[in-house]
Amino acid sequence: MVQPDRIHTHISSSRINLPVGTRSVTVIGAGIAGAWQALLLARAGFDVTVHERDSDAMAQAASHWAGGMLAPYCEAEASEPLITRLGERSLTLWREHLPDETRCEGSLVVAHARDRADYERFARMAPEHTRLDAAGIEAVEPSLDGRFREALFFPDEGHVEPRKVLPALHAGIRAAGGRIAFESEQAADQADGIVIDCRGLAARDALPDLRGVKGEEIIVETDEITLARPVRLMHPRWPLYVIPRDGNRFMIGATSIEREDDGVTVRSALELLSAAYAVHPAFAEARIVEIGSGLRPAFPDNMPRITIEGSRIAVNGLYRHGFLLAPALAELTLNYLTRGALDNEVMRCA
Repeated sequence: MVQPDRIHTHISSSRINLPVGTRSVTVIGAGIAGAWQALLLARAGFDVTVHERDSDAMAQAASHWAGGMLAPYCEAEASEPLITRLGERSLTLWREHLPDETRCEGSLVVAHARDRADYERFARMAPEHTRLDAAGIEAVEPSLDGRFREALFFPDEGHVEPRKVLPALHAGIRAAGGRIAFESEQAADQADGIVIDCRGLAARDALPDLRGVKGEEIIVETDEITLARPVRLMHPRWPLYVIPRDGNRFMIGATSIEREDDGVTVRSALELLSAAYAVHPAFAEARIVEIGSGLRPAFPDNMPRITIEGSRIAVNGLYRHGFLLAPALAELTLNYLTRGALDNEVMRCA
């Protein structure tokens, strides 16, 4: 696996010039991007304060509506190699820093006969898989016995449960000596020391080329099905996925919709529920717990960006890869602050 701080980097001569001994960092935003920035910096000895305008429930954050899939190899089907490179590193960081919250059972990609062409294209574009026949599927996911003739198994992938892992990250920040102020507005130009802006779409005042990409989800509950890992189902319009949650719950989601409203249409709800039924008919009797959507911040090229302007650093544009990329991006920021290392594919100095 590739280490992002060993390639595509150089040592910058434009490091932040602060008085000797200055270790004060203000992070604006306690979502997945800001939480990982604060965690790694606090554990590295920086004096970290996080300001978050939402309450500690974080119900307004894009992270609240995320799938939490850590799937760098599946993402190779539709993303640039950078996403896989950073995603591989992030997987390692998740396992190192939050081992109890990170599930590493892999992921499955399945399709019905009518979507065979899309399935084979996915297999070509995302080669880090093992092909399973019907018996192999039954061995890893007994609930899917007889449902599909074959599957692509990505054994090295994982997932987390966003609404549980975000509080765990916040607890880790505090345990490392950092502070989090919820329901606290903080302007980037009014904070001392190093400021790391992780406001997502709220940062359009400073990053006007950001756009919102909607992700929709339905959470259902049933004790008739057991899944150990996310299952992606090929779909004529976009890939759909079913992700297991604790308490016999499952999140059914779609990757991205180019709209900035926060609702879920009847069409989307029907497609999401139909996808779950296509994975297993027992989902027809599941109880709907929640329907909702969130907006993920994205730049025009759908690539993440760390922008450095003096002592101000903006981390944004994680698109639909927030949980996959946030740890590696935080490590890049830490490497820059401690030794001036710049990743040429991600970081820009104004």
